[in-house]
This record gives sequence, C-alpha cells and structure tokens, in this order.
Amino acid sequence: MSSGRADLQRKFARAAAAVDALTPADRDRAVDGLRALALLAVPTGHWLLGGFTLDAGGALRNASPLSSFGAFAPLSWVLQMLGVFFLVGGYASVLSYRRSLGRGRSGSAWLRGRVARLGRPVLGVTAVWGALVPVLYALGVPATTLRTGSTLVIQPLWFVGVYTVITALTPYCVRASRRLGAWAAAPLLVSVAVVDLLRYGPYAEAVPSWLGVLNLLPGWMFAYQLGVSWGDRRIGRRGALVLLALGAALFALLLLVFDYPASMVGVPGEDRTNSHPPSLLVLALAAAQSGAAILLHDRIGRCLRRPALWAPVVVINLSAMTILCWHQTAMFSAAAPASLAAPLLGTVPGLTSAPDSLAWIAARLLWLPVFAVLLVVLARRTRRFEEPWRPGGRAGWPLWAAGVLSAGFAVFAFGLVGTG
Repeated sequence: MSSGRADLQRKFARAAAAVDALTPADRDRAVDGLRALALLAVPTGHWLLGGFTLDAGGALRNASPLSSFGAFAPLSWVLQMLGVFFLVGGYASVLSYRRSLGRGRSGSAWLRGRVARLGRPVLGVTAVWGALVPVLYALGVPATTLRTGSTLVIQPLWFVGVYTVITALTPYCVRASRRLGAWAAAPLLVSVAVVDLLRYGPYAEAVPSWLGVLNLLPGWMFAYQLGVSWGDRRIGRRGALVLLALGAALFALLLLVFDYPASMVGVPGEDRTNSHPPSLLVLALAAAQSGAAILLHDRIGRCLRRPALWAPVVVINLSAMTILCWHQTAMFSAAAPASLAAPLLGTVPGLTSAPDSLAWIAARLLWLPVFAVLLVVLARRTRRFEEPWRPGGRAGWPLWAAGVLSAGFAVFAFGLVGTG
C-alpha cells in the first residue's frame, strides 16, 4: 500500500511540475487562487446549508439546517464569497478587455467571447436536465422530486445571468474607475442603502415588494467595480485597509443596531433575506472581503509558486463553470435514489432526513466527500460544455436541439407547466 501511495505522489508531483512549467511567468496566480477559493465556497455552502425532507408521498423537498440552527448563521459569512468572485471578475475583466483592445479587437467582440464562455455550460446543464425530466418522470420519479432538483439547478444559474449583464457594463466600469478610482463603487452602495431604507424603514408598509429587485444589479456590481479599480491600480494597500475596516464596521452596525438577518443565505420561513436580492449587509461583507483579498494578494501569490498548490488551482479554474453548473446535480443524484428507496430503507441520515439535529450535521459532513466524487464523475462528462463550439458544419442542429431542451427545462423549472 505504501508503494502505491508513493507512486501516486510521484505522478502527482510530475503532473504538478508540468502544469507549473506551462504557466506563463506573468500569470497572476493570486487572482486565480482567490477565484478558486470563491468557487469552492459555492458547492461547499450549498452542500452544508442545503438539505432535504421527504413528504408524505416520499418525494424530496428542499430544507435548510439554518431553520433549526440559527447559531450557524456566521458560517454563511465565510461561505458567502460571491463578493470575492465579483472582485476577481472585475480585476480579470479589465485586464482582458484592455488586452483585447490592444490587439485591435472591438469591445463587442470581446463581450461576445465572454458571453459564449458563460453561456455554453449553462446551455449544457439545462439541456441535459430538459432531456432527463420527462424520462425520469416516466420512470416513476415524483414530479415534486423533479421540481426540487430543478430548483437546485436554477439556484446557482441566476448568478450567471447577473454576471453576464455586469460583464457587459465593463467599459462603463473602466471609465468610472478612471474618473473616480475606488470611489466609483460608492454610488452603488448608496443606491442599495436607499432601497433598503425604503424596504425596511418607517414607510416599509407603503413600499411595493418588488422594489428590492432594484438592488440586484448595483448590489452585485459593487465588488465588480472594486475589482475594476483594483485592476486599474486605483486601489492599493491603504485603500484595502479602509475597505476592510469600514466594511467590517458597517457589517457589525447593520447586524447589531439595524437588526439585519444574520444569515447571508435565505432561510425558509424568514420574511427577510440578505442575498435575493442583495441587501446592504451583502455589500458590507463584500467590502471587508475585498479589502482582505487585496491585502493578502502578494502572500497568496507566493504560496502558489509551489507546484503542488498551484496545480489544483489551475484545474478548478479550468472547470469553473462546470463546478458552478453541476454541483447541485451531484448532491441531487445522491438524494433522489435514496428517496426512491425510502419505503425499504427509510430516511437516510444527512441525506433525506430532516436537517434539524446535530446528528444530521455530523452525517452531512460524511456525505460531502461523496458529493465531491459525484461532481468529479459528472465533470469528466460535462467539462466539454466549456469548450468552444466548432465553427460551421454540423454544429447547427445539436445547438438548436439544446436550445429547445433548455427552453423546455426553463418552462418546467419556473412552474409554467406541470408534469401532470
């Protein structure tokens, strides 16, 4: 056994050294490391804070341990790293945008390339689910279970739509950064603060419920704009310290004085949520995280000079959209068979049992490696959706078929039609 382990270690060391040798000398490894960290926080958060219950008919329904364990809300402060993801996205986008313009490409050509990179994996996962839903229903999987799975798939995909819109605004972010530097993000924060005051202030009862949607774009664009200013070298260590200090202070003030919900993710049964749409608390956390990320940039970069640490970061970044699109399917692919076997096996701890006990938490931790293995298995097959479409020829009809399947899945997932 020790010999086999030694062989695996040597193979990994050789592979890591090869990846390291292929990395350009000017590659910003710290930014890639931050992106990988933010990416891994998404499945980790969903797998830890998302559970299931079985209804009277044996169908799966979504549940959350936060409904029973409010004290675990601070865990969501760590796992909610979308602020870091948007920060890194803005940083990378401004550099990519300038390189593209420097090569003589138009801004619209740059944007088309970005949109295609984001859209291909989304089209892939929704098309696969569009094909699977009627097949699984015909095989006896309850419609409620299929809707639960569809909800899980849709949950992370809203991010892609918002990120695409914000990416399209990169030229405007660049101009704002040139004029205002880090202060270019301030109007976005003020906008969210005003909407929150209307939603939660003394006149809240007179404010329509849809008003919160106005926070959707500025709320997530805040960290992206900070990233653009960082990429423009308009934010240094002093600015990062200010972001960290003011973000942490505002976060504490909103929690302790203005009674914002402690959880950064939605909790079933709660009237208010911080993330959908983003509240001012999300921006406070994003500011603190952004300041910390900028301050740690050089240290992270030095750590990632080690091939053994750098190689996994490369793999994660190359599969970024695959991880985002398929991690919920990995969890569902474990829970759905367990729900079908419930008449024989009963509820499975940590999987189909209610997330309302410490025993569930312990069991769920044991399930995390299983979900990760399932995600790797899925990724080996679905990674192709991140590859560019082949120009011309036979790509037409598969693309049309995928579009039809995706549209069908959207109709089902959003409840516009039932399965009967």
